[in-house]
Amino acid sequence: MSDDDNARHAQKMAKKKAARDKIMATKTGEKGLIVVHTGKGKGKSTAAFGMIFRCIAHEMPSAVVQFIKGGMETGERSLIEGRFSDLCQFHTMGEGFTWETQDKARDIEMAQAAWGKAKELIASGDFAMVLLDEINIAIRYGYVDAAEVVAFLAEEKPPMTHVVLTGRNAAEELIEAADLVTEMELVKHPFRSGVKAQRGVEF
Repeated sequence: MSDDDNARHAQKMAKKKAARDKIMATKTGEKGLIVVHTGKGKGKSTAAFGMIFRCIAHEMPSAVVQFIKGGMETGERSLIEGRFSDLCQFHTMGEGFTWETQDKARDIEMAQAAWGKAKELIASGDFAMVLLDEINIAIRYGYVDAAEVVAFLAEEKPPMTHVVLTGRNAAEELIEAADLVTEMELVKHPFRSGVKAQRGVEF
C-alpha cells in the first residue's frame, strides 16, 4: 500500500471515528434492560449465557431460571454450579421438553413454579441480571401468561435489573415491551443432515 493510500485510509477512519464519537457522546443513560432472544436459529440460550458469564466476570450477582431444560445436564449448569455458585444462582425448574414429560398438568405446575422463582429473584433487586431460559416456550404453550410477565416486568422489575428471556416464538407483547430483541435466523443446521446434538455445541 502506498503512502497516499495510507493517508487516505487514515483520513477516512478519522472521519468515521469523529462521527462515531459524536454519536456515542449522546448515549449516557443506563437502565435495566429487558432482553429477548428468539427465532428458529440456534444460539438463543448460548448468547444469554454469554451475558451471564460476563456478569460473573465482572463479579455482578446474577441468577438463572431454566423453564424447560431440566431433564439433561448442560455445560453451563455444571460450570456455574461447580465454580461460580457464589456469584450466580442456578434454578433448574423444568423437567424436559413437553413431548418428553407427556404430562401437561405437571408441565404447567413446574412452569408456574419457575415463574414464581423468577419473580422472587427479579423483585429482590439482589441481582444485576436474571436469565429466564426458555420462558418463551412456556408462554407459547400457555403454561405462563404473557400479559402477566409483561405487567410484572413493567411494575415490579427494579430499575437497574436486566432480565433476559429466551426461546423461539416470543409473544408479540413481550417483544413490544423489550428494550433489546434479537431473532436468531436458521440458515443451516447439522440436525437436518442426521447429526445429533453434541456436547460442547448444544449442551
